[in-house]
Amino acid sequence: MTKPEAAFDLVLHAVADPIRRRILQSLKEKNAGLLETETGLCALDIEERVRLAQSTVSHHMAVLRKAGLVVVKKRGLYRLYHRDEKAIAQLLRDLNHRLS
Repeated sequence: MTKPEAAFDLVLHAVADPIRRRILQSLKEKNAGLLETETGLCALDIEERVRLAQSTVSHHMAVLRKAGLVVVKKRGLYRLYHRDEKAIAQLLRDLNHRLS
């Protein structure tokens, strides 16, 4: 399997899970989370929005980060998670190209 194919498979695996799709959708919405930022959510915000335990959210965030769909930025003691919109746009282009 070529490197681009392996990366594509990793991204598809990440978005195949409905919980991870809910997390990506939550990260897209403007919010008034714990840190009251316009974009990005801390882990606690994600836990509350998708109603999952911290360990489960951590697992899903690791999968999304590894796939390159989410980036994390430190802000004080917190980590803010953001969607990587360029990576998501690339996924959509790749899907369109492979399915047409």
